[in-house]
Amino acid sequence: MTARTGRQYLAGLEDDRVVWLGAQRVRVAEHPVLRGSLRGMAGYFDWQHRYADDCLVEDPVSGQPMSASLIVPRNAADLARRHRAFERLARYSYGMLGRTPDYCNTTLAGQVARPDVWAKGEARYHENLRRFHREVIEGDLALTHTIIHAAIDRSIPELAGMNADLTLRVVSRHSDRIVVRGAKVLATLGPFADEIYVYPAQPIPKGSEAHALVFSIPVRTRGVIQVCRDHCGVDASLQDRPFSARFDEQDSFVIFDDVEVPNERVFVDGNLEVYNAIAPAVFPGNVLQQSAIRAMVKLEFAYDLCVQLARVQNTEGRPDVAQLLGEIYGFLVLTRSAIIAAEARAHDWGAGAFFPHRDIAIVRTFMPQWMVRINEIIETLGGHNLLCTPAIAAFDDAQLAPLLQRFLPGANGIPAEQRARIFRAAWDFAGSALGSRVELYERFYLSSRQRNLALDHLVAQSTQTWGQLADYLGECDAADAAR
Repeated sequence: MTARTGRQYLAGLEDDRVVWLGAQRVRVAEHPVLRGSLRGMAGYFDWQHRYADDCLVEDPVSGQPMSASLIVPRNAADLARRHRAFERLARYSYGMLGRTPDYCNTTLAGQVARPDVWAKGEARYHENLRRFHREVIEGDLALTHTIIHAAIDRSIPELAGMNADLTLRVVSRHSDRIVVRGAKVLATLGPFADEIYVYPAQPIPKGSEAHALVFSIPVRTRGVIQVCRDHCGVDASLQDRPFSARFDEQDSFVIFDDVEVPNERVFVDGNLEVYNAIAPAVFPGNVLQQSAIRAMVKLEFAYDLCVQLARVQNTEGRPDVAQLLGEIYGFLVLTRSAIIAAEARAHDWGAGAFFPHRDIAIVRTFMPQWMVRINEIIETLGGHNLLCTPAIAAFDDAQLAPLLQRFLPGANGIPAEQRARIFRAAWDFAGSALGSRVELYERFYLSSRQRNLALDHLVAQSTQTWGQLADYLGECDAADAAR
């Protein structure tokens, strides 16, 4: 099987995975609260067939269609082909889905592209990774990742004291498997995925070898327990809730209760040198191509949404409103420019892995600030209208509809129903339960802005030569001497 349809994807959820929602263990494929989100995820897989020219490529092994996000990038043509797919897939949800399968697919393909990193350990581990990549291609599997340590006590290091005991680690090794115990966060898409992929997000210190793990296992594996947050999805018309009715991708806290991982699914086991090298070797250029393009698509949508909010109230020409709209457009232009520049300066990162320039990472530094700011602008532009807009179904009532059309029209002849749809979309985007969840997600899903600012500084100092001040002061001295 390659390039699944939505129906095939849903069939894959018919298993005994352990997922808790509220105080109940639920069957994901059947639970009514999750129905809208499942419809949304199925739609993602159908979307890749609807736009197959953009989203799918020929598998070089089988000749069957496969997701373009699984391309192992070796040249500029590969990056351009991935870009088309990332952009088209992001347009399915206009960027509201942050962890569609193409995200982890890109991570996996990038790791496969860097055998030189794994060469610091045993060769069999990278071979395991290559075989797993084939499994994902052939099954068109939906991966989630869980990569953050379960650091409960924030007054001590992430892998010290009680945090070390709580975080996922190896507890025993056998001839054909390892056994792992502990927890990881955050598995976005966790209940709706086929596989849980564990890999590094940040380096870990010496003495933490038991936590130096990279592996993937089916979500249904015995001992894997997912505890979900309250669901933000709703069973409603897409006219009323265009995002909440489909695009709550759900997040879970993952507990590994003595889970057995077969040796062939282990990609790093205790090798700190390899473990700590993976993220900087793959993430900044490779993975952020997908993330930045997703952000660009979302910014395009947010700009258009805010323009429509202004037009329906006839405020677009006000200087204060135009300034707010220009602010969002500026975010979009900067993001798009960063992508173009990084792809144009793409290069071999090692072992033939062709990734965009690392400068694309600047997007992850400023995106948390920009996305929060957009929601503030929506609230400013919409004001009380965001809170008192009628449901679209109200326009079907013979008595109420004429009153709504009379008293709640848009400016400049915009019909009342169109006005309502604009305001309801804006509220669902920024103010609903899902909107609040997405805002928090945007703040932290690529680490904190503060950490990224510090990292950008450290990278700049370690990869570039700086001496402009000294040179200029030397020129000043020379000029003074010549006077």
